[in-house]
Amino acid sequence: LFVLRWVVPLMMAMLLMPGAALAQKKPPYWASITASEARMRTGPGRQFPAIWLYKRSGLPVRVIETYPNWRKVEDPEGVKGWIQANLLSEDRTGLIKGEEIKMLRAQPSASAPILWRAEAGVVGKLSECRKGWCKIDVNGRMGYLEASHLWGIEPAELKP
Repeated sequence: LFVLRWVVPLMMAMLLMPGAALAQKKPPYWASITASEARMRTGPGRQFPAIWLYKRSGLPVRVIETYPNWRKVEDPEGVKGWIQANLLSEDRTGLIKGEEIKMLRAQPSASAPILWRAEAGVVGKLSECRKGWCKIDVNGRMGYLEASHLWGIEPAELKP
């Protein structure tokens, strides 16, 4: 009875902490920056110097290590550092990579009609990733893009 009085409330408090959902996953996994501004630091704490200031909500990052309330991430440029867990989300986004404009198609096929064109660096929400293609939503404009053209998902990864 004594244990139940202390353990249950402690467990509930841990579940309600910011970043608790992301704390359940084991790295590596994908996340996205939710804040309009997020500082990357050299270590897991505010006492560590900031090395980067992200001003791009939705940017995909790869979580490579966890520490209470902090996540070590890698950004699309390969820069690694620590970000507060409550500034990240499990929402899956993808950044279009490469040099040339990519075609967003009506179906997951290279021969499907082109619906939209998107430049490298554009970020969108990912869904329905199968057989090397992902459905991407860029500000309400949806289409399919080959997963190999996206940073934020593995080419062979499935996403329901």
